[in-house]
Amino acid sequence: MSTTPRPGSLPVVISAWAVAVLVLGQFAMVAVVPVLIVLIGTFRNRDLRPLRWWAAALGAAYATPLALWAIGPDRAPSLSKDMHPILTGVVVATALAMAVAYHLLRRSSRMDSRPA
Repeated sequence: MSTTPRPGSLPVVISAWAVAVLVLGQFAMVAVVPVLIVLIGTFRNRDLRPLRWWAAALGAAYATPLALWAIGPDRAPSLSKDMHPILTGVVVATALAMAVAYHLLRRSSRMDSRPA
């Protein structure tokens, strides 16, 4: 069996890492694209079914500061400037957890497919 990732799973893991990098790099509004890629890719790919809870958690963690920024009375010029540091940490931690969970899932599936 091949150890290469299944089609459609590579963009998901790259996007999960990109969310963490973009939010830490103060490009939180741009991170909406990789968050959507993670959500859509995880829910459409049957092989990534165990990661659906992580993807949903990432979507919720990102949607919270986005909604607070959108409905806030005095909005900052960017989402990054408006995000509380704790919310930034939650989004980054959830994105990293999603990426690590993907790598652990891939590793365990490789271990299960090894001949005895």
